[in-house]
Amino acid sequence: MSTNEPLVSIVTPVYNESAYLPECIESVLNQTYKNWEYVIVDNCSKDGSAEIARRYAAKDSRIRVVSNDQFLRAIPNHNHALRQISVDSKYCKIVLGDDWIYPECLERMVAVAESNSRVGLVGAYLLEGTEVKCTALSHDAHVSNGSWICREHFLHSLYVFGSANSVLYRSDLVRARSSFFNENNIHADTEVCFELLKDSDFGFVHQVLTFTRLRPKSLATISADLNTCSPGMLHTLREYGPIYLTDEEQTRLWNQRVTEYHEFLAKSLLKGRDDKFWTFHKTKLSELGVQISRLQLFTTLLKLGCISLLNPLSTSQRLFGAWSRSRSSSQSGAVLRPVNAANSGSKGTA
Repeated sequence: MSTNEPLVSIVTPVYNESAYLPECIESVLNQTYKNWEYVIVDNCSKDGSAEIARRYAAKDSRIRVVSNDQFLRAIPNHNHALRQISVDSKYCKIVLGDDWIYPECLERMVAVAESNSRVGLVGAYLLEGTEVKCTALSHDAHVSNGSWICREHFLHSLYVFGSANSVLYRSDLVRARSSFFNENNIHADTEVCFELLKDSDFGFVHQVLTFTRLRPKSLATISADLNTCSPGMLHTLREYGPIYLTDEEQTRLWNQRVTEYHEFLAKSLLKGRDDKFWTFHKTKLSELGVQISRLQLFTTLLKLGCISLLNPLSTSQRLFGAWSRSRSSSQSGAVLRPVNAANSGSKGTA
């Protein structure tokens, strides 16, 4: 263990990941950076995941296994895992149990973090399935102003945060929050980046350093199927728009996002989505203080040309059938309204 390398705490929250956990653990063991501790938190797995973790811990003293007394939902379990990190660690890295990291991941991320004391988190290119993501930053951008990154995310869809698996955090920022992730937000890993970058800068490594597996029933797959991103973006815009945007920018973006959301929901009517889908979106919109407008959904369908002029009766029957299945998720006269940015708190400047 090198004395001139800051300690990195690595945490892996695990629930029934026996098929992938050995690959995940081996990726940590194969790091070129050696000064780390590894905490594997088993969330009451029933498939032997805990036994796999303990076998590795028996061979390497840097690995520690924590077993939950009771099952926790995914994000609360992430927070529980982060509470296990060493008080001596300078940086913290989440590696999800069905994913893995490349050998130079810690070395390259720590190097960028160490280059500038204002860096609060470090991202990198990530491989998600077969697609490389987070490639939008200029190749000469290794440390960027936190406020600028957040503004670019809002204004120009600059996607560089990736997921919790693809980011390195400064440990003091993790320890400063009793619940690091917002447990009511499935996109809490994105939300926390906006929170941390209020007072810190963003580091980035222009190299693929992490792998995210796409598989059925994973959070990523469920999220994509439900399109949790739409309410997630509205939530982030409502909470952090006043910090990073002007009033005019926030109002304009809110109206744009609401229009896009209606287009998505209108198309979903014709697809006959089930009650789970509509309950999710009704609940999330209610949390935002807005509701689905029947009138605007039908108007949007007409504008999109979804009602066929060649067979209006058949299409209308499908439309009203879909609507009848989802009517419990809508209320007459309710509309999606823009946030009054001027009354939402202080705003940032360009």
